[in-house]
Amino acid sequence: MKIEFAPLQTPLARRLQMAVMLHWLFAFLVLAPLCVGLIIILIIYNYWFLYVPILTWLYIDRRTPEQGGRRSNWIRSWTMWRYFKDYFPIHLIKTWDLDPSHNYIFGFHPHGVLVAGAFGNFCTECSDFKELFPGLTAYLHVLPILLWFPLYRESLLTVFLLSLSKPLCLDSFLALHMLFGYLLLPALGCRAYLVPVFSFGENDIYKQVSNPEGSWLRAVQDRLQKIMGFALPLFHARGIFQYSFGFVPYRKPIYSVVGRPIPVRQTPHPSLQQITELHQTYLEALRELFEEHKGKYGIPEHTKLVFK
Repeated sequence: MKIEFAPLQTPLARRLQMAVMLHWLFAFLVLAPLCVGLIIILIIYNYWFLYVPILTWLYIDRRTPEQGGRRSNWIRSWTMWRYFKDYFPIHLIKTWDLDPSHNYIFGFHPHGVLVAGAFGNFCTECSDFKELFPGLTAYLHVLPILLWFPLYRESLLTVFLLSLSKPLCLDSFLALHMLFGYLLLPALGCRAYLVPVFSFGENDIYKQVSNPEGSWLRAVQDRLQKIMGFALPLFHARGIFQYSFGFVPYRKPIYSVVGRPIPVRQTPHPSLQQITELHQTYLEALRELFEEHKGKYGIPEHTKLVFK
């Protein structure tokens, strides 16, 4: 394999962008298993005076991810996040005004391998979210298992990554949720408007190893999906000093387009028919959003959006 090396004369801004990206990848891919491994080592060697307080705090603080987290505007405003945003770069595109007197659930599609667009636009103060949607506060919701890793969870809660362990209806403040396939019941139960978001370029920052139906890789991923609730695909991109292989994402622009809100009537105990009808309405709105904007962001006109 021929290796294509990055040029030696690289602008300082791009070097800083790379440094921030490496920090983010470490936090996303390495920090969680590292923290779990640390707890296991402490237990094996019976350092009870260290692991008992940590596990006790984990139990006492177990409801925090469902109650707003521990938002730190200072951390969310770090200059490093602007370098993260500019690495790709990431853009937030508004197509419709959102009334801040309503609650909204944003469905983010596709979230990609590492959810870079959602993180850059909704977990930092370096995007244009406040200017585009004044009066709204963003919360990124993730699978509960990610918030059960000791120590690692504390860093997530500061940027407002919240648990999806149950539908949230927060009357004390406006909630904007970025959900991974979990939209309809919270919307019906809380009278939150559904807002489709299509993130063009999200799937271009990594290449994935093929996993067709019936392959051993798909079988393993399906098994992990059932056990943990998620299964990361095998992916690859570029390296730090070369473009040929590695786990650093490609510098591909990401355009997260926020569509028109879908009004939802509050229904605490919706029927299967009501859920199905809302589901179809949402899918059609997402399809229309994709069709309207695909030509602007490099998607061939003949490309169709297929739901599985």
